[in-house]
Amino acid sequence: MRYTETELQQSLLVLYPVLRSLPPAQLVALCQAATLLELPASSELFAERQACKGFPLILRGTIKVVKSSRGGREMVLYRVPPGDSCIITSSCLLAGSAYSARGIAETPLSLLLLPIFLFDELLAGSRPFRDFVFQLFAERIAELMQLVEEVAFHRLDQRLAKLLLARGDTLHCTHQALAEELGSVREIVSRLLKGFADEGFVSLAREQI
Repeated sequence: MRYTETELQQSLLVLYPVLRSLPPAQLVALCQAATLLELPASSELFAERQACKGFPLILRGTIKVVKSSRGGREMVLYRVPPGDSCIITSSCLLAGSAYSARGIAETPLSLLLLPIFLFDELLAGSRPFRDFVFQLFAERIAELMQLVEEVAFHRLDQRLAKLLLARGDTLHCTHQALAEELGSVREIVSRLLKGFADEGFVSLAREQI
């Protein structure tokens, strides 16, 4: 999707109302200094141990942030939709550290990447922007604490059942995708789903539950 300069500014203000606090000239300068990226689904935005290149403002699509184990297992930590922000990116920028997880375009993605110097300027000079960044930190940490609690204290079959109920009557995805959501492996998830099907709780088809 292509944006004119006016369309880009309007989209930013709708999705990120915090930017309305900036003077018009500063918003124009922000759009000119940032890089507009259009990425297809499954593109990797960042990888573990990679240096952070900027602060993304999501205009369209969703980023999936994934943590991988040495054995190859993966777990989805959280997603970043339009109007939201990636706290791992924020923490890397604040600490000057490398990424500790992977970011993948779950759908076709449009984002505006703010250069590091501009992120630093906004954080130092705009209290609304600073509050926005730290509020998202608090929200994401609460979500991650809930994820840790579920992994540590709830059985996998309970977590799988909860996930299926949350996704509605029909779920179109692979067993591998479900395993990544739960931090498990495909074989175990497939076995649990077969057990659910044998009990009459679900019906299974190719990439559909």
